[in-house]
Amino acid sequence: MFYHNYSGWLREHYQGKITKICIDGGFTCPNRDGTCGTGGCIFCGERGAGDHIRLNALSIEEQTTRFIRRNPKSSGFIAYFQNFTNTYAPVDVLKARYDAAMQQERMVALAVGTRPDCITEEIADLLQSYMAKYDVWVELGLQTADDDTALRIHRGYPRAVFTRAVEILNARNIPVVAHIMVGLPGETMEHLERTVAYLNTLKLWGIKIHSVYVMKDTILEKMYLNHEYNSMSMDAYTDCVTYVLTHISPDLIVHRLTGDCPPDELVAPEWNLMKNDIIAEINRKMEMHHWMQGCLYESEGFR
Repeated sequence: MFYHNYSGWLREHYQGKITKICIDGGFTCPNRDGTCGTGGCIFCGERGAGDHIRLNALSIEEQTTRFIRRNPKSSGFIAYFQNFTNTYAPVDVLKARYDAAMQQERMVALAVGTRPDCITEEIADLLQSYMAKYDVWVELGLQTADDDTALRIHRGYPRAVFTRAVEILNARNIPVVAHIMVGLPGETMEHLERTVAYLNTLKLWGIKIHSVYVMKDTILEKMYLNHEYNSMSMDAYTDCVTYVLTHISPDLIVHRLTGDCPPDELVAPEWNLMKNDIIAEINRKMEMHHWMQGCLYESEGFR
């Protein structure tokens, strides 16, 4: 394998079949309720990152119980709070919702997707409290290290906030997975290079690389239809991903190599639906050039 992939880490770490339960925890987002913005990031659909889940009518207990019942061969499960901002509530509310998932049998890990501006010392303490019994990690949306792009995509916080959130989590030894996006409006290869250089200054456990796709009923769709945004080709995207893989730390766990858009919500590009082909092309390019993860890694280079 040309990189440390997440599925391989699961097999090695747990020595059994482990399945992730994507949970809708009933949260919203400060970039939607007016706290720092409305409408969300320009690429975000009505159901957030977990648009495919569509289980918000079910309780957390019902979601996890149903999933576990349907996967009897799994030896363990990861509770992944995915939709919107899963630390955006008072600590007592967060605890009640996390507990609702973790009380199920065969749970081995708690994974929480959130925004860095919704990480506090108190929330980090709560997350750390689960580490006595479970593996815990936090997934933080960065998308880009460029603050001008952040304004363009309506992200709602500067890069320094991400840095501080990682520091808070690092202080408690809570692993951090950074999400980045390739193909954001106005970004060039230089922007991606700076994002990777920035990530290499941080103590991270993993990375998720997402392709930018245009979903229905988003600001990005309006930009696309008005010819203000053009999707990149699959060849350009896979070139960018191989750059990321060869320049990130060789120790990072690669959790994702592309984004998944529900087919009925996708506007462009069509190749986004060809996940197996995308991954095969990334692997082909890595093999062709005799590249491995981190073979061009430099720990310092961001200014």
